[in-house]
Amino acid sequence: MTNQLTDQRLSPVLSADRETFMDVLRGFAILGIFLANLGTGFSWYSEDAHLSGPLLLPYWDHKIKFLHAMFIEGKFYSIFSLLFGWGIALQVKRGIAKGTDAVPTIRRRLLFMLLLGAFHLMLWPGDIVFFYALLGFILLPFRKFSDKTLLITGGTFILLPILLYAAKMQWPVLNAPAGLLFDTGKQLDHSINHIDSDADFRNLLKNGDWWEIFKGNIVGFFGRYGYLFFVSRIPKVLGMFLIGYVVGRSDFYKKTDQYKTLLRGIIAFGILVGLPANYFLAKYIMHHEMDYFLLTANGLYQTIFYALGVVPLAMTYVALMMLAFQTSVGKKILTKLAPVGKMAFSNYILQTLIGNFVFLGAGLGLMGQVGPVCYTVFGLIVFLFQIVISTIWLRYFNFGPLEWLWRSGTYGKWQTLKKR
Repeated sequence: MTNQLTDQRLSPVLSADRETFMDVLRGFAILGIFLANLGTGFSWYSEDAHLSGPLLLPYWDHKIKFLHAMFIEGKFYSIFSLLFGWGIALQVKRGIAKGTDAVPTIRRRLLFMLLLGAFHLMLWPGDIVFFYALLGFILLPFRKFSDKTLLITGGTFILLPILLYAAKMQWPVLNAPAGLLFDTGKQLDHSINHIDSDADFRNLLKNGDWWEIFKGNIVGFFGRYGYLFFVSRIPKVLGMFLIGYVVGRSDFYKKTDQYKTLLRGIIAFGILVGLPANYFLAKYIMHHEMDYFLLTANGLYQTIFYALGVVPLAMTYVALMMLAFQTSVGKKILTKLAPVGKMAFSNYILQTLIGNFVFLGAGLGLMGQVGPVCYTVFGLIVFLFQIVISTIWLRYFNFGPLEWLWRSGTYGKWQTLKKR
């Protein structure tokens, strides 16, 4: 290996060189993200609506919604954020091993990720791909710091929303970026979509055609990013990026036997601290959710429980899966998730298409008519379908269809899609 890194492009990772456990974890994260999105982005279920129907079970829906808030809310995008930083670290390491500067290739990868995320935003404003690509450019300069510095910085970023929320309570002007985005979205909604209230927007989704929904999604970008600024999602995600980068750079996941004590410590912390914090987080989400947006004391408590609960429990999920993957039975079961993870972006978009078709008025129109019990079962069925379809697809093709486009754009030439 040469001492100086060249600016040559990295070659694509071969299927045989992929980290199977990362695909497993990515598949697991895709499941959790879909279940979360069904509740907040597709079904538009609300207990306050007091609706009735065969797919609404008020007593059990309330219970399941609480469990979603406790065990799903925030945990799976946190795992996905960890994986994102982890993946960037592996690309940088591959470049160093080959005497090649990986950063130009990573930047191209992020650029095409940005474009694909922009496309997804037009389908559904709840997209995270565009947001991750933007933060990926911010992550790259951090690669020069030590693992200790990255872990301390990552932990600080995860706790930072507490300070930011308290500061906004004292100085509301700090929330100006979110306010500007919200106001811009309202003005565009009024002029383009003739929407002046949340009720108008719901009516658009419930009764509009695909073109009207498409226009609503484009304007929805401003509401989405206003929300991300308001909830301080940037430091939360960037903090997990940094922790994931350390996991990837240190080969931590390849030394499970060496770090079993640490993994058990992570699990113990998640149970002793993360679980109680998530219990109270769920309480606040269920009973004081709107207080958060009013910058009240209840909102601050919710922020504290979120910071102390979400990441510890997400890391507990990861640690449990790492340990399970070391057993023959655990590995055999968990490996079933790998095909979904290998085609994560294609499956993520497929979930959006399915969610839009089932719930929006231009499709089957089940918006507001499906409760947490039924949409959880629906989400699990869709995911099982994705396991089967992804497994069959990867018998004949090297990548998912969108992964193929993404790789081809990144490396500047069409990749071999069909297996020989």
